[in-house]
Amino acid sequence: MSELLMNKELKKEKLKEILKAIHRGESPEVLVEKFKDVLASVSPLEIPLVEQELVKEGIKPTEIARLCDIHVQIFRESVAGAGKFDSLPGGHPVKTLFEENSKILKDAEVLNLYVNSLRNAKNEKMREDILKNIRFVMRSLDNVGRTHYNREELILFPYLERRGLNAVPTVLWKKHDEIRGKIKKFIKVLDRGDDKEIFEIGYDLAESLVDMTFRENNILYPTVLGVFKEGEWVAIRMQEDKIGYYKVKPEEFESDAEPIYPYQINEGIDFDKLPDHMQRELADKGVTLVPDGYQIPTLEDIRLETGFLTPEQVSLVLNYLPLDVTFIDEHDRVKFFSDKDRIFDRTESIIGRPVQLCHPPSSVHIVNKILNAFKSGERDRAEFWLNFNGRFVYIQYFAVRDRNGRYRGTLEVTQDVTKIRELEGEKRLIDW
Repeated sequence: MSELLMNKELKKEKLKEILKAIHRGESPEVLVEKFKDVLASVSPLEIPLVEQELVKEGIKPTEIARLCDIHVQIFRESVAGAGKFDSLPGGHPVKTLFEENSKILKDAEVLNLYVNSLRNAKNEKMREDILKNIRFVMRSLDNVGRTHYNREELILFPYLERRGLNAVPTVLWKKHDEIRGKIKKFIKVLDRGDDKEIFEIGYDLAESLVDMTFRENNILYPTVLGVFKEGEWVAIRMQEDKIGYYKVKPEEFESDAEPIYPYQINEGIDFDKLPDHMQRELADKGVTLVPDGYQIPTLEDIRLETGFLTPEQVSLVLNYLPLDVTFIDEHDRVKFFSDKDRIFDRTESIIGRPVQLCHPPSSVHIVNKILNAFKSGERDRAEFWLNFNGRFVYIQYFAVRDRNGRYRGTLEVTQDVTKIRELEGEKRLIDW
């Protein structure tokens, strides 16, 4: 077997054989013994690449995700110790993710300790104390999905997807959602107070959290460190604060590199930036991931603060908003209004007109009062609501200010909220 492993293509096929055997339901213990020579030489980068090939061969990402825990069990020993990130500079996104995983791992282990202790509670007071501690831990773990997982899904994954490596984000996102679901379910179980359910679901949740930290530390993070450029890490760090962190407060990431966003990446995996052994493995396997070649921006695009739109798209977006908008500049002149399904009539004759002349003389003093409050900084918003032709109409005025706080105009937003006021319960995207 050892001699055959000199053939990298054969090694890749053996890894695929292991994963396919898992999907057929073969025993992980038997597979570890059968393929121990192969597993001993697995690098962190190889596992997601092989999973990607399995997706191309027809195995659904959701199926890979369903058996992801067994994958981790099989490869745990072979990739143990791969995620050592102490040498990364302060504020590096991977260092932050790794530090968060240490917190998550600790909380998961504490949770496991408490749910196991619940079975041995000697009296009701001890039971209540244990439940109190479990609830305290869950107040933290309830934030894992909103912080740690969200940053990976919304910031990190697009860089992999742009390079054509879609299976890794799809599988991990599926596993993240499973953990979110288990957290939500466990919190409901805690409210019911069924000790048997608390033990079973709590133990399963703790185990899932531990396995996810292992998979990220030893597979995901070494992969992205080998693939991403420094400018990408700069851009990733610039976006992280919008989402937040799990029990850590990262430093600023010091770098002179210009930020690089996914839409600016036009190449696949950059072999030259990978460690030598990874370069050899990928080259020997003949990996040809197809990058996403969609071009943004185009020559027609206008650079906006958070993206690009053509003038036609700007007009379409504003006209298709489920509300009326009118913009008045800092000189009190009407500059724009949306023209689809309006509640109150507007015509193009008002463009350039002083806003005071667009209202009945009896209400001009109120208009000026609002504008003066906006210009002085005394107020930032005014709101009104009324019944109009059988509809309940909500009207809002917003002071529009630039990054320096300077007044640049007023935005009027008018919305028919009749149906919104009648909504009850939930209707989620998955119910569509």
